[in-house]
Amino acid sequence: MEERTPRVTEVEHHGINPIPPAEQTSRPRDLFRLAFGGANTFATIILGTLPIAFGLGFWQAASATAAGVLIGALVLAPMALFGPVTRTNNAVSSGAHFGVVGRCVGSFLSLLTAITFFAISVWVSGDAVTGAARRLLGIDGGQVLRAVSYGVIALAVLVVCIYGYRFMLLVNRVAVVLGTAIMLLGIAAYGGRFDPDFAGTGTYALGEFWPTWILAALTAMANPISFGAFLGDWSRYIPATHSRRSLLAAPLLAQMATLLPFGFGLTTATLVTDAGDYITGLTAISPLWYVIPLIVVALIGGLSTGTTALYGTGLDFSSIFTRLSRVQATVLVGSLAVVFIFVGNFALDMVSSINAFATLIVLCTSPWMVIMMIGYWTRRGFYDVADLQVFNEGRKGGRYWFSRGVNWRAMGAWVPATGAGLLTANTPMIAGPLRDIAGGVDVSMVCTLATAAVLYPLLITLFPEPHEVFGPEGPRAVRTKLPNAAFAPLDGANAAFAPLSGTNVALGSSSAAASGSDGVQPDAGRS
Repeated sequence: MEERTPRVTEVEHHGINPIPPAEQTSRPRDLFRLAFGGANTFATIILGTLPIAFGLGFWQAASATAAGVLIGALVLAPMALFGPVTRTNNAVSSGAHFGVVGRCVGSFLSLLTAITFFAISVWVSGDAVTGAARRLLGIDGGQVLRAVSYGVIALAVLVVCIYGYRFMLLVNRVAVVLGTAIMLLGIAAYGGRFDPDFAGTGTYALGEFWPTWILAALTAMANPISFGAFLGDWSRYIPATHSRRSLLAAPLLAQMATLLPFGFGLTTATLVTDAGDYITGLTAISPLWYVIPLIVVALIGGLSTGTTALYGTGLDFSSIFTRLSRVQATVLVGSLAVVFIFVGNFALDMVSSINAFATLIVLCTSPWMVIMMIGYWTRRGFYDVADLQVFNEGRKGGRYWFSRGVNWRAMGAWVPATGAGLLTANTPMIAGPLRDIAGGVDVSMVCTLATAAVLYPLLITLFPEPHEVFGPEGPRAVRTKLPNAAFAPLDGANAAFAPLSGTNVALGSSSAAASGSDGVQPDAGRS
């Protein structure tokens, strides 16, 4: 079939329905551009300033940031594997493990992340414009100018999201090159003032060094983890013929490259008077020749981060509220996010708000990702494209119906894992009753990942999943229930797909073949 690449100015008509193979024309490098472009922005710069705002010295903050980004990138990378096979986004793909109704967990996580990072991008861009106007023109528009700036930037983000994937890819291509160049130019702007021996304020956000260092690492980790629900939005346009290595490398390298904007924020935060009011302080100390490039980074970055966050949530909501098209759902979610932006910035403390949402993103999304990865491994990358769309199309049944559309095994691991993280969290705004279990050190990330990594395999071992969810090669390292003789794929013509191995192999209904008489299918034994 001839490949067709839609025009950039053509409004994308695909929602979460499977992308036709003929339109899977992207490459892993496009995934890199989107993942890096969406993070090579002022939103990431702001996250980079927070360790300094928490009271850490430069090298302390740098080590916490590097650790958070590296761990988060390693957790994130496997989430790029689903889209090329399922040809839909990761929230819908999660229906294979959480059930086609239970996959609404992924939609909730997408909404949480979208509102947070859309808000950060608009806040930062609007404040940069306001600060630059004060510096260049000597005018102080106050809250009115800020409100107008927020509104204009939010509207621009909505327009890009409405046009869809191709337009967003163009914006991120620009953001990668322009943002990188201007941040590197910052060496000339601030290099003479920077002191690597900056020791911090001496007052730690959590009272002691290690709890505050862990808080800084978790804050940095929120950036790569936040992409977990969104990688499938973009990787679904990549053919499954690409190797798993290239798909894993794209988001991993993209997140490691974000050490540039993290480093920019970390370095410049040591120069401003109040790291908690970073944008105002940065525009005040910037050379006049660098103010306009700074505005460009803020505006382009605001578009890049805002669109990568908002685009995916529009997809999800159009699948949950089926009367809404992708465009209508995007406008609805965007409008709700704008309300949050104004309330959060004018009525709440921005740094505390960002920290609270970053903590929620990490603790809620990371166990969901762990369950997805374990499921991918035990299923050998086998997914039925048609049956994943059951809930979105108002139908019932199929391989992933489980119990009323919910796989209680995955849900039974995600809820306790998230709960364990929240109970042990120790941040300024989210402090669980077990926060002192490790002497005040925040062990919430360890608890949430460990709980999911132990509980989900235990549950699918003690209570085997239906045979029908596995491919013809059978499961890996787990057993299955006796196959249901009445089961048949909902759409035999649009069959399941094998794991990424260089080819995309169509499968029929043979996955419902009979198994042993004990009612449990043993592991096929293949690696």
